[in-house]
Formats: sequence, structure tokens, C-alpha cells
Amino acid sequence: MIPTALLSLGPTFYLEVALDVLLAATLCYCVILERRLAAVRKGQEGLKTHIGELNMAIAGAGASLRALKSAAGEAAQTLDDRLKRARLHIDELSVLTASGERIAQRMEGAAASPRIAREIPDMPLPSTSILSRLAPQAERAVQ
Repeated sequence: MIPTALLSLGPTFYLEVALDVLLAATLCYCVILERRLAAVRKGQEGLKTHIGELNMAIAGAGASLRALKSAAGEAAQTLDDRLKRARLHIDELSVLTASGERIAQRMEGAAASPRIAREIPDMPLPSTSILSRLAPQAERAVQ
């Protein structure tokens, strides 16, 4: 049996009790939701810190990459210059080697062939030709 005092309250009372229960459930859910949002905010702050550190690391890596690219370009230029000089030296040495081989072949040919005595033509020495020109002048001076 239901007490008569509860029956006399009417349907509005029951409606208000149901709304109070729903309001209490909403309040509990809001407290739980607030705690979860606080945890998300805290994680968001940590994420911002990590993103900032990551951005700084990316900027440092970009600067290092540019410096490495510049150093590689300079090294390539230096190697190209040295390679050009080496090729010039190689060409010069090959010319000198070929010339030396030709001279060596001529010397071997000259050593292998019998020596032919060449006649030296009789040519007056420069000193005798000068003296012969000076002699008539000396005789005239004496006279």
C-alpha cells in the first residue's frame, strides 16, 4: 500500500524529482567531463612543447643541410680544378715521354749503325780570316 501522503502530492512533484535526478546525473557527468578536458589541455600543452622542439630541430637540420650542400659544392669545385690540373700534367708528361722515347730510339739506332766518318770541309777559321784582312792594313801603316 502506498501511503496517502505521497498520493496527495500530485504528478508535478514526481516530475520535479525526476528532473532533480537528471540534473544530478548531468552534474556528475559535467564533473567527469571537466576532468577529462583538463587532462586534454595538459596533454595539449605538452604537445605544443614537443612541436616547438621539433620545429627547432627541423630548422637546425635545414641549416646543417644547407651548410653541407655548400661544403660539398666547394669540395666538388676544388676536385674539378685539381682534376683539370692533373689532366694537363698527364698530357705534358705523355708528350715528354714520347719525346724521350724518340730520342732513345735515335740513340739506339746511332749506336747500332757503323760510324761513317764524315769529311769536314776546309773552311777558314774566323780568326784567320780576320788576320788576313788586318795584315794589308798593318803593312800600309808601316809604310
